[in-house]
Amino acid sequence: MANRPSVVLFDVLETLIDLDPLAARLEEVGQPASILEPWFLRFQRDAMALTLAGDKAPFEAVAQESLRTETKQTLSEQDIEYVVEGFSTLPAFDDAAPALKKISEAGVAVGCLTVDTPEKTRSFLEGAGLDGFVDHIITAQDAGVWKPHPDIYHFAAKHLGMPIERLALVAVHAWDCHGAKRAGAQAAWCSRLEHEPGDVFLGADVTGNSLVEVADKLMSL
Repeated sequence: MANRPSVVLFDVLETLIDLDPLAARLEEVGQPASILEPWFLRFQRDAMALTLAGDKAPFEAVAQESLRTETKQTLSEQDIEYVVEGFSTLPAFDDAAPALKKISEAGVAVGCLTVDTPEKTRSFLEGAGLDGFVDHIITAQDAGVWKPHPDIYHFAAKHLGMPIERLALVAVHAWDCHGAKRAGAQAAWCSRLEHEPGDVFLGADVTGNSLVEVADKLMSL
């Protein structure tokens, strides 16, 4: 049975931060809002593919290249930059701040384990009103690999100076929770995005329908 973690690391995109407003930027440059999901999925896939190939995957460059491809090379570079810049303006989900606050007030450190640079991640958090609850920011740009490669979870543990089993990852992606578990960390899965975690992934230590429910269960371990 899992013990109460010493640090809780949150995934950012789709877990804390709502991507849906990017659809408005896509429409402003003449693209349908429906392209948001396949673009983001292509973006994640391409970054993971670069990681598997042993290469770095810089957030902005991969986001831009995947958008060029998804829109069949029809957007200007100015339009592509405008859409990708929208990541820094995205809002938090309503349950994000209460969940982070609950963990912080319980005396457990809170961090983010995400994919952009620390500086831009901090900008995301400030814009969404979450920065006051976050003690640590660890990113794929620092680790050199994207989740769910095991090295990024081990990098986080080393960076924080603690055994990996004392870390817990919170995410709405079952594959991310699976990666954390395989690396030896704890995992907490929120069902908001996927509804069911699926049988091909390792089960998380904690599950909940909201980030607040997940936070409550983690703090009760």
